Amino acid sequence: MSQAVEKNAREGKLLHGHRKVWRDMPKRVINTHEDGDHVWGNQLFEGAEIIAHRTIPDRMKRVADPRETQKLLNGVDRFLSRLIPRAIHPGVPAIARQLQQDYDFDGNKLVLPTTLYDERYVLDLDGTEVHLIHVGPCHQVGDTIVHVPKEGVVFAGDVIFRQCTPMGWVGTYEKWFKALDIILSLNPKVIVPGHGPVCGIEGVKEMKAYLEYVREESKRCFEQGLTSLEASKRIDFGPYGAWRAPARIYLNVERAYREFRNEPEDKPWDSAKSFDLIYKVAKARGIALEF
Repeated sequence: MSQAVEKNAREGKLLHGHRKVWRDMPKRVINTHEDGDHVWGNQLFEGAEIIAHRTIPDRMKRVADPRETQKLLNGVDRFLSRLIPRAIHPGVPAIARQLQQDYDFDGNKLVLPTTLYDERYVLDLDGTEVHLIHVGPCHQVGDTIVHVPKEGVVFAGDVIFRQCTPMGWVGTYEKWFKALDIILSLNPKVIVPGHGPVCGIEGVKEMKAYLEYVREESKRCFEQGLTSLEASKRIDFGPYGAWRAPARIYLNVERAYREFRNEPEDKPWDSAKSFDLIYKVAKARGIALEF
């Protein structure tokens, strides 16, 4: 299959999925936040108005540059680049291999939003109002939920992970709790999470309970003098052990520790080190490694 045909096949899957809902190309696209898995599809909707929070364009350049992902993947395929990171950063080649199995990043490029909003933005779609509400930073800086009151639907972006372990890169636990409370106050009938199956408000309650549990357990470990890695190896998964990627608990424990140490909520993460520590948690607990 030629590269052009491969590219068309990849694009066709996303567009085909969209056309199951609406036969025409969309006139508007909403980016719920700045992560690559939520913005790299922008390029497929040529001419569409792309709407996002005002922080998104700059954040996309910093955290969603597809060239960085491609560099990581290409490095894994070179002998020396595989040998050296495996000794220094064992989590890096591990995540690269998983990404290669699960995704195709060829041809991705940044297409920035064309319409920016501050705290709230309302669209009128032939009499159906759509409300964009900025609730970040809790998972990322630009976190936006999309509420369709008439239909009782909320598109939650990565404010909600359903049946898989969440990760928060920027913000605080309290900010995340507040965002979840906002969703509950809307009393939606249907919630579309950023990851995992569609749910109702039970998904919000489970997500909040998980975060409360991890923060409480992290506090106990912190007061005992354990490191965030040691805590991540010890904290019982409880009812959340069946969620996908449980080793990602490290990121949530470390986030709690940052708050206990009074560190800035936007303190940058060392991605390679973070992947290494998730890798170590999975190895220590004898569980499958998933990022």
